Amino acid sequence: MSTDSSTGPHQKPDAKKTLGLLVILVLALAMPNLLDFLGWDYYLGTLTKMMIYGIAACSLNLILGYGGLVSFGHAAYVGIGAYVVGILISQGQQNAWIDLSAALLLSGFFALLIGCICLRTRGVYFIMITLAFAQMLYYLSNSIKAFGGDEGLSIKSRLDFGIQLSSKSDVHLYFVVLGFLLLSLYMIDRIMNSKFGQVIKAIKDDDVRVDSIGLHAFKYKLAIFVIAGAMGGLAGALMVNQQKYVSPNLLHWTQSGLLMVMVILGGVGTLSGGLWGALLLLTLESVISEYTLHWQFYVGWILLAVILLAPKGLSSLSLLFKPTDHRNSTKKHPRSMPS
Repeated sequence: MSTDSSTGPHQKPDAKKTLGLLVILVLALAMPNLLDFLGWDYYLGTLTKMMIYGIAACSLNLILGYGGLVSFGHAAYVGIGAYVVGILISQGQQNAWIDLSAALLLSGFFALLIGCICLRTRGVYFIMITLAFAQMLYYLSNSIKAFGGDEGLSIKSRLDFGIQLSSKSDVHLYFVVLGFLLLSLYMIDRIMNSKFGQVIKAIKDDDVRVDSIGLHAFKYKLAIFVIAGAMGGLAGALMVNQQKYVSPNLLHWTQSGLLMVMVILGGVGTLSGGLWGALLLLTLESVISEYTLHWQFYVGWILLAVILLAPKGLSSLSLLFKPTDHRNSTKKHPRSMPS
């Protein structure tokens, strides 16, 4: 009597994972009311910031974890999205759908231009050229005095989403960011479980072999690079609304390094690794900085312990953080690589 691979030992872990995700979702939806009940309204803004950084880190994980592209310039797209929305709001354009669309298009466009050059290199050369482009944009934003120069750009209002939903309210902004976070995770899951995503994973293993079987690895890498850049721009657009301020420092290479640390902590190549890494790193910063000005020193030791004890990040500590194993379904229904 044959055994169906969708039942048996694989059923319970999937059920536990689904239940855990539902608990987290319910807790996230109830968080504003819970914080209000406890008198901790201040931390709602901190949670919103964590989710925004989670979107940015997950967008980097698309190219770093799934595509094997180590970019030290990903913060440039976050900064572009932030500046686009900040400039539009300062000019009186507060329609959220127009501003967010502009941020996505421009950050994706810059990712396209930069990717066309950077993706022709590999290894340390790719790392350095992405860093170079990011620093060029950083110094450019510093030099444009009309948009604040090195002092940054402050905005007095936030985006208006219509339908009785405005980011002017911290609670509304929290739910807006939560919605975009869930949408981003859903899109990443759909992309990486599609034929396109399978090619991206194959390119990470051996792009020369992908070329040899008739697929153009460069086009696939450029496509995922643009998607990640646009998603980073979305994070930047949400960030300027949360902070009501955008600074050239948002484009600096240290911000790219911060996003990379988040991805490594959460789990490289996992769906929500960037989110959990952002939550851990920003929580440590928030808590330890309350007791000492030298919080980076202690955070460094904690990060070192996490890396040594959990080399695969937080995803290796719990079933909830692990991606779903599709190997059984692949064996039952083998599918050739798309042409």
